[in-house]
Amino acid sequence: MNSPLRIALIGAGNMGQQHYQHLQSLAEATLCAVADPGPQAAGLAAQWGVAYFADYRQMLEQVRPDAVIVANPNTLHVSTALDCLAAGVPVLLEKPVGVHLDEVRELVAASKATGVPVLVGHHRRHNPLIVRAHELVHSGALGRLTTVTALWQLRKPDSYFEIPWRREPGAGMLLTNLIHDLDLLRHLCGEVRQVQAITSNAVRGFANEDCAAVLLQFDNGALGSLTGSDAVAAPWSWELDSGENPVYPHQTDQPCYLLAGTGGALSIPQLKRWHYADAEAGWHQPLLPVQESFSGDDALRLQLQHFVRVARREVEPLVSAADAARTLALIEAIREAAQTGRACAPTLIEE
Repeated sequence: MNSPLRIALIGAGNMGQQHYQHLQSLAEATLCAVADPGPQAAGLAAQWGVAYFADYRQMLEQVRPDAVIVANPNTLHVSTALDCLAAGVPVLLEKPVGVHLDEVRELVAASKATGVPVLVGHHRRHNPLIVRAHELVHSGALGRLTTVTALWQLRKPDSYFEIPWRREPGAGMLLTNLIHDLDLLRHLCGEVRQVQAITSNAVRGFANEDCAAVLLQFDNGALGSLTGSDAVAAPWSWELDSGENPVYPHQTDQPCYLLAGTGGALSIPQLKRWHYADAEAGWHQPLLPVQESFSGDDALRLQLQHFVRVARREVEPLVSAADAARTLALIEAIREAAQTGRACAPTLIEE
């Protein structure tokens, strides 16, 4: 039997602390060190009974962990991950994979050249309800996927924006929130061929968007829309509807994704599937509902279990650096489409 994988944590903020809590439930992994220059990190390391370092490079050299979770600020993701790869240490890298495609291409190339794996933390793909939704779509249960409707509509309180960087360019919904939804749409529905978009900051007037409307054309011919706002009193978002994170009130009866095909339709996160008893039926016949089932395991915990296997080279990452880069490329295409008023295609990213 393998001894527990020794995992170091780079970044002890909110996400880093969540990772630590889930690590506590795993027999196959253990935390061995914390690296973070912030004022609270040394106290957390002492509380958790592990070594503390202000400089993660010093930690890599002295502790030599088996693997690393990188959960520091977005702008440091790629440079930190590159240092870990150079040290031969597998990385679980929090999303977004980076903030610019050029730097992410460097990370993709480094992982390929070194053979050291990178798993990017788009953790929702590990959620059992998304696993089941993916099985349904790709098994043909909906027939030919035709239309996709995605909603991300809620209100962030004014206190959220008291932190200055949250009012600045790049900190709006697209990179901070809708990147999750776009990643799931890619995962469930396939790659996106082109997008059109309109964004607005009319509600708050900050330097980033508070409303966005996006049209998507998928490679398989399906058409989709994603409508988002963080300034509305509305119940339609993954955070409020899925129940994945208990800090948000759970709107159990409200969907955030609606997928429709020639043979059926699916609401997410309810996983209610609709179809006709007769394949030739139409709108004069009743649609039959089927409640699909799934387990209730935690997505972040399942992601950590997967990362242990990735670090041990037992499986390939569910979300590689190149895969995550395609979601970032989609974000960039949406920004360009909103700025120019033209349909834009995401940049192609090779493995």
